[in-house]
Amino acid sequence: MIRCLAMDDEPLALKQIVAYINKVPYLQLAAACTDAYEALKVIGEGGIDVIFADIHMPDLSGLDLVRSLDKGPMVVFTTAYADYALEGYKVDAVDYLLKPFGMKEFVMAADKVRRRYDQLHPAPVAPAVAPEQRVSAAGFIYVKTDRRLVRVNVSEIRYVVGMSEYVRIFLTDGRQPLTTLSTMKRMEETLPCETFVRVHKSYIVNMGAIRSISKTNVMMDEETVIPVGESYREAFYRWVEERSVGR
Repeated sequence: MIRCLAMDDEPLALKQIVAYINKVPYLQLAAACTDAYEALKVIGEGGIDVIFADIHMPDLSGLDLVRSLDKGPMVVFTTAYADYALEGYKVDAVDYLLKPFGMKEFVMAADKVRRRYDQLHPAPVAPAVAPEQRVSAAGFIYVKTDRRLVRVNVSEIRYVVGMSEYVRIFLTDGRQPLTTLSTMKRMEETLPCETFVRVHKSYIVNMGAIRSISKTNVMMDEETVIPVGESYREAFYRWVEERSVGR
């Protein structure tokens, strides 16, 4: 997960950025600040991967904040002033979002953030998992969460997101995702390979729940776009090609 800090002195604009972050499965909101000095304190505590920063802030601007950082997080600038774009790129901003912007523009910026993050944190090549290692006959699994075991039909799983030593399981019925102590390797071994494919070091998807596929992403719905990692790309598209028709 890519940990995000949202910064904007306008409460409504900040609320919108937070809502967008929460809709992108590989982004995780770590903090939301209306003051640049408050944001500096959060950044100083560590653990922030990217800042979504408004440029035009009182006292200390978003540009000045980024310039003050030695080796700071990635940054995406958000502003209503188009003439700041050049200054944004001078400080190596990942992207520049001109207000008002929608979810489509935000996802495009988030995708650039994800690609740079993957470059900075390369994934090891995933080892092949033999089919006999997988458990698929029962059609369901039990997930340990909140001190209880929850039965989940395998067909109800849309995708799985890895978060260090935990995984989050997103379901088709709109329920809250289930978080459990496990690994992506264990989930990959458990879910049936006929329908579940690992497309990224942090994602396993139910191929039957995908709406469309591009060269670098799979789209689960209009607001959920999952990246295809470089280490998994060849095997994934070979899997797709073997089950495709048309040209």
